Amino acid sequence: MDRFVKNFIVMSLVYLAVASVLGILMIMNPGLLTLKFVHSHFMLLGWVSMMIYGVGYHILPRFSGRLLKNKTMAEVQFWLANLGLIGLVVAYTLGIYFPDAGIYRTITVLSGLVEVFSIFLFFYNMVTTLFAREGGQ
Repeated sequence: MDRFVKNFIVMSLVYLAVASVLGILMIMNPGLLTLKFVHSHFMLLGWVSMMIYGVGYHILPRFSGRLLKNKTMAEVQFWLANLGLIGLVVAYTLGIYFPDAGIYRTITVLSGLVEVFSIFLFFYNMVTTLFAREGGQ
């Protein structure tokens, strides 16, 4: 199994654990319900998407009988997806607690754009892998 595949799966499990603990904390302390955005993004972009990326990178090329188009792109996508997600939730949270500091909204938007770019890297890597000509890359 490629290192980036394991990295996606491990981080997926980390995000699941963090989001689960945060969910329990929000139930115990309704004042933390302002963190629903963080909880949902850790669950969906963290746990679900990271697991899909890892499993997708491992299984889909094998099912199609082709090599992954670009492993370096997958490594870059791993780092961008995680940086984007962490930047998104940290800046968003700081923006909740310090609403007068407009920089947090800007960082939230930029982090979201990094996240979207990482999604497009996955899309491109998968499409070019699955639709590559037989016998070639």
